[in-house]
Amino acid sequence: MRYRWDIGFIAWLLMRISGVLIVLFLLMHLFVLSHLGLGKEAFEGFFFVKMAEKPLNKLLELGLIGCLIFHGLNGIRICLVDFAGGVFVQKRLFWAAVGVGLVIFVVAAVPILSHL
Repeated sequence: MRYRWDIGFIAWLLMRISGVLIVLFLLMHLFVLSHLGLGKEAFEGFFFVKMAEKPLNKLLELGLIGCLIFHGLNGIRICLVDFAGGVFVQKRLFWAAVGVGLVIFVVAAVPILSHL
């Protein structure tokens, strides 16, 4: 079976990838927060907490924001396609979600990048 690389398949694939990345972030976040019980010195000496000050972390935060925006807006698009009769305009809905997502991403990225 061969997949056609059309908009629907790309949106489906990106939805799964962004979902997995969000879950991995949440697991890592809970792991880091679990170290709060060890005391302030132990928490601040933890590798992931030290990494939060590095410029690479700011780029990873931008990636997280991108995943969250795409996953949320694509979820809204899927609801519109499934429940509001948007099946005939799903490609336009996808590109509208991408456009709105890019605007939101730029607005969110400006304060993060200004600290670099």
